[in-house]
Amino acid sequence: MRKKIVAGNWKMNLDLDEGAELVNEIFKGLPVLSENCQVVIAPPFIHLKETGEQLTGMIDVHLGAQNCHHESSGAYTGEVSAGMLKSAGVEYVIIGHSERREYMKEDDAMLAKKVNQALTNGLKVIFCCGEPLEIRDNNTQNTYVESEIKAGLFHLSEKQLNNIVLAYEPIWAIGTGRTATSEQAQDMHAHIRSVIANQYGEDAAYAISILYGGSCKPSNADELFACPDVDGGLIGGAALKAKDFLGIIEAMANS
Repeated sequence: MRKKIVAGNWKMNLDLDEGAELVNEIFKGLPVLSENCQVVIAPPFIHLKETGEQLTGMIDVHLGAQNCHHESSGAYTGEVSAGMLKSAGVEYVIIGHSERREYMKEDDAMLAKKVNQALTNGLKVIFCCGEPLEIRDNNTQNTYVESEIKAGLFHLSEKQLNNIVLAYEPIWAIGTGRTATSEQAQDMHAHIRSVIANQYGEDAAYAISILYGGSCKPSNADELFACPDVDGGLIGGAALKAKDFLGIIEAMANS
């Protein structure tokens, strides 16, 4: 049975005290999770050591990072390598987030290198893909997302794919006033699974977890997670409030 995962991406938010308080509040309200359910907390780099210490002994909650560099070391001021993340106790790293693709101009070749660095250093990857508004309006979203997956992941072996989680971000539904329906989410998740099946086979496609990353919140989490190909969520704003994040975790646990 593939993993159900709720991952909280704090982005560039919360100071050290605020982060520690949030983690404590999440722990207090965390429901009992089945063996196939996981929670990932991905704070900014400065939080990793303290958050990792807070997570010590937590079986169902795992430490994630929001990015890594595409080289193992060198003169890259301000960057953090996958090896450094591993040494800090990180288990997951988010790669290819739409904000980094847009703002940092991270292209497919760079993202493939980042995936390689992460896997080489024993990290699991949450690989993001998703289309902007003009692609959705042109009804070419399937081809667009498929190209991102092929460019970022199709150099991997089936064994390496075991350490990949996919996250679909409908960029057009984030901050635009438009909302992605559960049917639209399911359609894309099913397409993504078919893309994996065509390259790696049905077993690999069935085993891979695909998360929804488009403004998931407690009010729509139950409906989204009821979709057969939606295996959880990559959560942004709602991950910054313990009550909201716990509501989404509860929806995962009940799905």
